[in-house]
Amino acid sequence: MPTGYGQHCPFSLAAELLCQRWTLLVVSRFYYGCSRFNEIHRGVPRMSPSLLSTRLSELERAGIIRTRSNRNGPGREYHLTDAGRELQPLIEQMAVWGQRWARDMIDEDLDPAFLVWSMHLRLDARAMPPGRTVVELQFSGAPADSRQFWLVHREGTVEMCLKDPELDVDLLVTADLRRFVEAWRGFRDMGAEIRSGRIKLFGPKALREGFPDWLQLNALAHHPRLRAGREKRLSKATAQALEDLSQ
Repeated sequence: MPTGYGQHCPFSLAAELLCQRWTLLVVSRFYYGCSRFNEIHRGVPRMSPSLLSTRLSELERAGIIRTRSNRNGPGREYHLTDAGRELQPLIEQMAVWGQRWARDMIDEDLDPAFLVWSMHLRLDARAMPPGRTVVELQFSGAPADSRQFWLVHREGTVEMCLKDPELDVDLLVTADLRRFVEAWRGFRDMGAEIRSGRIKLFGPKALREGFPDWLQLNALAHHPRLRAGREKRLSKATAQALEDLSQ
């Protein structure tokens, strides 16, 4: 069965490759600095390793990525070519459109592993205490086997841990998964959620007070929600509450 659209226009030819399931998400992970297979897979945790391998091979054949031997050990690294880097503005604009106009989230979209992976990229290590800081995250409303994660900061580098790193926890964060994601995407006010106790922080006062400064929200959180629905209503209520507080 033909896999193409049978049209010679450049848009159709691009869509044959880029509109396959997971393809653009895989490409986007390179813009976050991922270059090893496991790094990329952590950014698409619900994608099977075999499908990821297939998509990477397709992207290499299409000239969007290239592979080379890992300079620091076994295995291979994946890197964008000029063609792959040229896709970045397109993907970034699609993400902005999604923040504004895509459908509201449903429970199946609330992947806690992806949330924590995204958070580890948005922790401002410069604002964190020197040395090592271990943050444990516990999410109610998540699947039983995906409720607990760890972020480990060591001298400017943040690592996400799916398994207990067996280190002393400095700060514990507990929250309902949906509520935290809504705050992370900017539909709720993160500071207000913490002050109200709906997002709870346990640990020394300095760390509890510092956490809102360490955690930068999703990079798209400042784009206003435009599609009518729950998320727009939340955004409007949050904006009104902040305006009332400022008066």
